[in-house]
Amino acid sequence: MKTDGHKRLVIPGPVEVRPEILEAQTEWMIGHRSSAFADLFARLQGKLKQAFQTESRVFVSGSSGTGLWEGASRNCIRDDQKALHLVGGAFSERWAEVSNLNGKDVDVIEVEWGQAHTPEMVADTLKKGHYDAVCVVHNETSTGVTNPIQAIAEVVNQYEDTLLLVDTVSGFLGAELRVDDWGIDIALTSSQKAFALPPGIAFAAVSDRVLERAKAVTNRGYYFDFIEIEKSLLKNNTPSTPPIPLMFAADRQLDDILNEGLENRWQRHTEMRDLTHQWALSRELGLFAADGYRSPTVTAVANTKDFDINEMAKFMSGKGFSMDKGYGKIKGKTFRIAHMGDMQPSELEEVLAGLDDFLGV
Repeated sequence: MKTDGHKRLVIPGPVEVRPEILEAQTEWMIGHRSSAFADLFARLQGKLKQAFQTESRVFVSGSSGTGLWEGASRNCIRDDQKALHLVGGAFSERWAEVSNLNGKDVDVIEVEWGQAHTPEMVADTLKKGHYDAVCVVHNETSTGVTNPIQAIAEVVNQYEDTLLLVDTVSGFLGAELRVDDWGIDIALTSSQKAFALPPGIAFAAVSDRVLERAKAVTNRGYYFDFIEIEKSLLKNNTPSTPPIPLMFAADRQLDDILNEGLENRWQRHTEMRDLTHQWALSRELGLFAADGYRSPTVTAVANTKDFDINEMAKFMSGKGFSMDKGYGKIKGKTFRIAHMGDMQPSELEEVLAGLDDFLGV
């Protein structure tokens, strides 16, 4: 495998992928209508259910998580009803925009970047009118905020006709998530974050309630028609050509994830978060996300020393690391340290030591 000039990725996606997972993509190609593919799909389905903590199905999509935003919005929001989007960062803003661009009627609860949504905010809004779905980002990658999904779910689940749709793109497999126990109807994610796979494949745990809702929606689209995806899933297949090499990689990676254990994996991410926070505060840098809601997978460090983040990234590149420079309207004011996927605390310590060299600590 070619390794010359590789910079270890410390960005919040795509993350570093282990050589053995990259190697798993080089299995001999199989036909996606073959029994060999059906076997691969069935293996994946069982492991994905364990990873999502669900007894329902998990859709496998040859797309990014962005595609599943569109699928969730199109299949779960009826034409004469509204969706409630919880907005507090670049990606939650974008999902609300996706719903709008698909012709859905959208209301938002907006908080300042760096703040979290509380269950009280959701409860107050749901008392005022009916919504077909509440759409929330579990872990806002742009700000390093983790929303209290379990508590929000307890509120939404009081409304029988309201679905809870969760983007857990940078949360899944790094932050605690229990789909069935918490009453989540859709939990969608991408491969290139804490899953630690190459980009290009996405997954969604989907409840029976979602499929019943989708039947009541006339224009579900084509590529992300959940009813058609379900028909194929029951045959251990997909409606359109799937990314087979990435499925081989996911199959291998899920073995390693489940061997590590979900609780252990969540704990490792929490330990790396705490290590990053301790480092930042001891260097008189800030933490952008509100206390109590700070992500176990990505920390937005507030650049309170106002150093040149481009120079920091250049310096760290010389040490073999690819660093983030902040995102959207807080680029430069913050920079993000991704501590997710298969990263170990010892590897994170190397990154932080490099940053110390830059800071002259």
